Amino acid sequence: MRAWVVRAGENGERERAALQDGVLVVGWDRLKMGDLADTSTRDDIRAAVAAAYPDEGPYTVGNWTGQLYRFVHEIQRGDLVVLPLKSLLVAIGRVTGDYEYRADATEGLRHVRRVEWLVTDLDRQSIQSDLLDSMGSLLTVFELSRFGAAERVAALAEGRPDPGRPDADDFAATLTEPTKLYEEVRRRSADEPLTLSIRDFLAVWGVQRRYPAATEQIKSDLAARGLVTVPPFTEGTLDSRIAVLAGGAEPDESGTSAVTRLSGSSDLPEGVQNAAHAASRLPEEEAETQTVAYRVSNLDSANRMPESVRVGDDLGTATTIMVLRGYSQLPVLDEDGRLRGVVSWESIGRARMADTHADLQAATVRGQEADRSDDLLDWVGTIQQSGYVVVRDHDHKVCGLITASDLTIQFGTRVRPFVLVEEIEQRLRRVVDRCIPLDRIRAVVPKGRAAKVHSAANLTFGAYGHLLKDPENWVALGWGIDQQYFLAALEECRNFRNSLMHFSPDPITDDQLLPAQGLLELLRSLDPHT
Repeated sequence: MRAWVVRAGENGERERAALQDGVLVVGWDRLKMGDLADTSTRDDIRAAVAAAYPDEGPYTVGNWTGQLYRFVHEIQRGDLVVLPLKSLLVAIGRVTGDYEYRADATEGLRHVRRVEWLVTDLDRQSIQSDLLDSMGSLLTVFELSRFGAAERVAALAEGRPDPGRPDADDFAATLTEPTKLYEEVRRRSADEPLTLSIRDFLAVWGVQRRYPAATEQIKSDLAARGLVTVPPFTEGTLDSRIAVLAGGAEPDESGTSAVTRLSGSSDLPEGVQNAAHAASRLPEEEAETQTVAYRVSNLDSANRMPESVRVGDDLGTATTIMVLRGYSQLPVLDEDGRLRGVVSWESIGRARMADTHADLQAATVRGQEADRSDDLLDWVGTIQQSGYVVVRDHDHKVCGLITASDLTIQFGTRVRPFVLVEEIEQRLRRVVDRCIPLDRIRAVVPKGRAAKVHSAANLTFGAYGHLLKDPENWVALGWGIDQQYFLAALEECRNFRNSLMHFSPDPITDDQLLPAQGLLELLRSLDPHT
């Protein structure tokens, strides 16, 4: 059994038909019955999509082909399907039929599969954030394959609580406040440090992202208790693991600290030794100097050991890996895991020009190498120019590799929330300027500033809420929607916008974007021609 998401249109336009008729339904109406019902391969569907949509490029055709192939062939009877609703509820069903084309149905409702809806009013709050985030793709048809999704969706469909990801840290969930964290570190013996993910560590303080204010509070709390995190909790991704050590505990009878004893022990797990060894080398001012920034370690790829070759390997081994994985370069490591250079298609070509029998050593060139604690922005130019940078840990061992593609994903993810909020503001400005007289717009700002207000563009985001609370202004918009729900959504978006203005190295999740996305979709529906 597998679990899928099949959306009902960008703005939920097919939701009612899907729920009332007991079907999964997708668009792509230019494709007729024979285009899909008679297909057996991806190439068949790709040809049909390309013929039906001749103005689309290869990327779009390939993307649509994958979604339609999943809908027609990969989804099986008995699979579970999730339908996120625009009401912010969720429907879950079980697939009962094969692909059908309904030629007589209304346009937009012709490509369907039968489904038995098991629940149609599941509150999103009952779904844990990791699974909810997985449902946030903008694709119409995609599989939920991570974090034990199928079993969890089945539990939700039966009215049971979301059991959470199979690899979840159940113990970390019991650390519900800082005092419990302190007590747990104190309870443990010196050779059994507490380790947990940064995500779970932040949850102890009730926060999800590393905003400066939250980070300063956590650092202050740790310092007051004589604790240290290794690596610093300001480095790495939210899923990176850290150890919490009693760095300030007094020396024992031998005159050594717990950190020094741990770092010098050979009988402990490697992860514990590494954590203690790193803590023993922290500078005195570390607690004061570690800040939240765009660290190299904030990228997932910086914490994922790259494929590599070793000094002395055959050049054919390197080229085979590069072709199989589609890599442009590979790190060349010594027996201790430290960087000795990089082999790339360019370096291979240059070596072979000089000697057609050139080996790996001849094709190895000096590689760009960044420390995981470095400021990522300092390396952007290098990555753009060379296409990559190898990442090393505090022991100078390779621990990751960042490419230009990783940068595109990182900063593209960061731009998206700002673009979304900007469109919301632009749409509010246009409708307010069009429907509400300037004198009433000026009435919501302090009298000393009123003369400087020439249009809605001069209003702060928060001022729109005050403006639209007024019954006369609300009626002027001519919107047939609930005023209180809209104002509540506007206030939630204002808070979201304000949070964007506070720096954090952690990305906004799809779940955190939902309120703003919902408001934007509502504004688009109310004023579709702007």
